[in-house]
Amino acid sequence: MISVYQIKPKFQQLLKPLLGVFHKVGITANGITWMAILLSTAIGVLSWFFPNGHMLWIFAVGLLVRMTLNALDGMMAKTYGMTSVSGEMLNELGDVFSDAVLFFPLIKLTGVNFWWVLLFIFLSMLNEFIGVLTKAATGTRRYDGPMGKSDRALILGVTCLLFFFWHEVMVAFDYIFAGMSVLLLLSSMIRIRNGLAQVRN
Repeated sequence: MISVYQIKPKFQQLLKPLLGVFHKVGITANGITWMAILLSTAIGVLSWFFPNGHMLWIFAVGLLVRMTLNALDGMMAKTYGMTSVSGEMLNELGDVFSDAVLFFPLIKLTGVNFWWVLLFIFLSMLNEFIGVLTKAATGTRRYDGPMGKSDRALILGVTCLLFFFWHEVMVAFDYIFAGMSVLLLLSSMIRIRNGLAQVRN
């Protein structure tokens, strides 16, 4: 299935110079993870109090920065031998928490149905949980499917930018969240199927 995750290696290549800078100034992999969590929390809180207007631009840029930090923490851990169980747990918990705190304020966005946003958040958490669960069963974290973490960030970032410049796009909000929810269900089923296939093999 097509996913932003498939271009991750090329994205990581672009980030190598920044990775080197972070390492030189003493920033650890866990430090980068905390930066992503704190950034997500700040944007989520601001978005709650300022759901429209210029916050949409900040929200979209914040999602891109968070994607960058999420890529950098893994690169830092692997490149400089900082991998650890505690770091992995922080990364997984941080991702779920960041998704919730970032996306929940979207219920206040003009033209969005409250229940579609809640369903989207729930399915996002479920999708990540299934990825972790397959690692417990097979030793491999699964990222399969068309609506992973990066895909969600890209679609929501583009949607908020469109709304910032063109308010009429609000009529499509419910369809966008419904579509993402359907793709999250598909992604979750693909991860379960591939995880079980790996166990059998």
